[in-house]
Amino acid sequence: MSPQPMRVAFFGSPRFAVPVLDALVNHHDVRLVVTQPDKPAGRGMALHTPAAAARARQLDLRLEQPRRLKNNQEFHELLEELEIDVAITAAYGRILPGSLLEVPRHGFLNVHASLLPKYRGAAPVQWALIEGETETGVSIMQTDVGLDTGPVRLQRRVSVAPSDDAVTLLNSLSLLGAETLLEALALLGEGTLPLVPQDDSAATLAPPLTAEDGWVRWHESAVRVVDRHRGVAAWPGSSFEHQEQRVKVEAMSIGENVAAEAQDDAEPGTVMEVSKAGLLVATGRGAVLLESVKPPGKRAMNARDWANGRAIKRGTRLG
Repeated sequence: MSPQPMRVAFFGSPRFAVPVLDALVNHHDVRLVVTQPDKPAGRGMALHTPAAAARARQLDLRLEQPRRLKNNQEFHELLEELEIDVAITAAYGRILPGSLLEVPRHGFLNVHASLLPKYRGAAPVQWALIEGETETGVSIMQTDVGLDTGPVRLQRRVSVAPSDDAVTLLNSLSLLGAETLLEALALLGEGTLPLVPQDDSAATLAPPLTAEDGWVRWHESAVRVVDRHRGVAAWPGSSFEHQEQRVKVEAMSIGENVAAEAQDDAEPGTVMEVSKAGLLVATGRGAVLLESVKPPGKRAMNARDWANGRAIKRGTRLG
């Protein structure tokens, strides 16, 4: 027998939230979708609609985009009127006030893209990649007033492939999150959903990325340079400075078959070789291959072509 559908309010904003919303619509009674407000973005600063809001409109669901939740009595009363069984958050992007958490019969469950208590915060997938994790997953957490500090209700693990970056891993974890949430809601309906407190002593933080997080750290090992490149792939992307210009790195890999003596002689950030494959650049340990780059105002291009156009040769130091 299939689980009894629950009355659900969904809180989520970016693309990561959309598969979770779709899963809820297919199996439960979604009475309300709440997202961040539309915001100006891009060169023309046109209003950008959050992906979950656009999906809610496609599905003709009730949509609210409040600018604030704290001390918002009108919104509080709306949630009460809808007689919600459980509210779900997935990358909503705001801390929920404690008074709101008490409105749904089963409170709020959060779909978080890490194995809590590791990587609490806004960018768990990105920081897991930057830190070189080989395993991650999703946690269905009972939301409390802290930053991802509530008890874990259900968790699923997945391996991180060497080819994964923030874009691919966010996509796969959003699907896993949707699947795991449906399982959690079925157990919640049966009264058998676990409730396991987090070990705060094992917690790590995953704060929002900044533009500065995208700078290549040549002094780090080649592995860490590439891991950071994977982690910032969605935003802000990897970049380095050359001749007072910020050059974006579109594709990068670990340099293979680099002689140990060559590595020892080259300062981090020094071009060791220019070839058809790209630019081999020394790091604190090992080397990375810059395969394609994007100069300011231009399209992405083969790194060798970019280097040839700027007379970059072996021994050139990149900023």
